[in-house]
Amino acid sequence: MKLWLVLDNIRSTYNVGAILRTAEGFGVEKVVLSGYTPRVHDANLLPHLRDKLDHEIHKTALGAEDMLEIYSSDDIFLDLSKWSEQGWQIVGLENNLENVSIYTLGSEDLKARLTDKIILILGEEVKGINYSLHDIIDLFVEIPMRGKKESFNVSVAAGIALYGLMDQEKTA
Repeated sequence: MKLWLVLDNIRSTYNVGAILRTAEGFGVEKVVLSGYTPRVHDANLLPHLRDKLDHEIHKTALGAEDMLEIYSSDDIFLDLSKWSEQGWQIVGLENNLENVSIYTLGSEDLKARLTDKIILILGEEVKGINYSLHDIIDLFVEIPMRGKKESFNVSVAAGIALYGLMDQEKTA
């Protein structure tokens, strides 16, 4: 399975760093940063701002930010459209959506629908994936929750989702 990860409108540098470290650990081939997600090594920033962001991301990435292929998207909808045409399956990690089918990680229904080239989208920590991207997403997945909270921190959710998708591949 080939796996890419899109971080769209993630607010926290620490979440970005933690997700990058987790992505590297799971062998994600490419991480795409879009929206207002803090960029690592952003040449468009003034040096002192770039250094500040790099330092904050590094606190939790611990060097993974230099091991991954990282792409900064100026137009995520256009990029996702192009990758979809190239055979990539676009998967959104969400919960509590109305009028949309959501497949639970680990379910047989999900296993039957996954392809071998997946782009997993993670959205903003509170609001989730931007609604403007919903139409391009092939399927939505959710993490089964057993407690009273209805979601995990986005960096924790990233790890669970990546493991869950890779676990689907192993048993498929």
